[in-house]
Amino acid sequence: MLATAGPPPSNALSEWTFEFKWDGCRAVGSAGVDGAVKLFSRNINDITASYPEVMQAVSASAAGRSFVVDGELVALNKSGQPDFGLLQRRMHVARPSAVLLRSVPVAYFVFDVLDVDGESVRHLPYSERRRILDDLALVDGTRVQVPPNMTGVEGSALMEIAAEHGIEGIVAKRADSLYRPGARSKMWVKTPIRNSRDGIVCGFVPTGGRAGGPLAALLLGAYDENGDLVYIGSVGTGFTDRIRHELRQRLTAIARADSPFSVAVPRSDSAGVTWVEPVAVAIVEYRQQSASGRLRHPSFTGIFRRYGHYAGPDVSRCALCALSLVTL
Repeated sequence: MLATAGPPPSNALSEWTFEFKWDGCRAVGSAGVDGAVKLFSRNINDITASYPEVMQAVSASAAGRSFVVDGELVALNKSGQPDFGLLQRRMHVARPSAVLLRSVPVAYFVFDVLDVDGESVRHLPYSERRRILDDLALVDGTRVQVPPNMTGVEGSALMEIAAEHGIEGIVAKRADSLYRPGARSKMWVKTPIRNSRDGIVCGFVPTGGRAGGPLAALLLGAYDENGDLVYIGSVGTGFTDRIRHELRQRLTAIARADSPFSVAVPRSDSAGVTWVEPVAVAIVEYRQQSASGRLRHPSFTGIFRRYGHYAGPDVSRCALCALSLVTL
């Protein structure tokens, strides 16, 4: 069951429960009475062998009972915060080495239960499923955790707590919501934390690789502590059709033959790119910035300006600006 994106509910709070949103990889876990455990990705791929420490912990916690649970695979950094960049080192590794298991341990944060002892509980309201989940006593304090859910609280207050502790956001769930596998339901509402920053535009990719097509994505950079211009990711959402066409035309006017970055950009991101002079800035929102500096889930937020020049409402005040202010 999937949540719908939106602001946290602010009325009828007695009908909603809140959980923190963990920045990881969704996984359904099943345990048999023989202790055999399987983990499946959101796409129903068997990922059991990729997370042996989780499999062993769930098996030990099962204590001879059979069940199917839903949760999130999470890698915690040294500060105890979920770190998707760390988790990426484990994702798609079919059989992780002992060194990788020690350096990037993964925990399973369980937040729902679907079946118990061969009987489905998906038809029960969420509040009852949570009681059943608590009664399973799966928590081992390390590899298997059941994060708390909260009632009678304001979502805005929880968002502040999430931001303060480096948590991705919150999820609100109706206490009477049933579990509908694969469905995206308005009975669950997710609200991620969004950060904002500038990104220097260093190139663009046209739609479908067509030389004359509208803009599909901007390649963004930032100067590091050594003064080198480094790649921080690409942004391809948040644009209107008008903005895509207008930016495509204006960026073509400042195109250059070579990359302005100090270090080469991954080929997967730069295929079909047109490099431009690093003189324009895009303002983007994003969920998280990885340890390597890459932005996760960036979105263009409506301002595009000439780098180092006036970018107020009266663009005519800066005669050097070939790129005018664009507001969505």
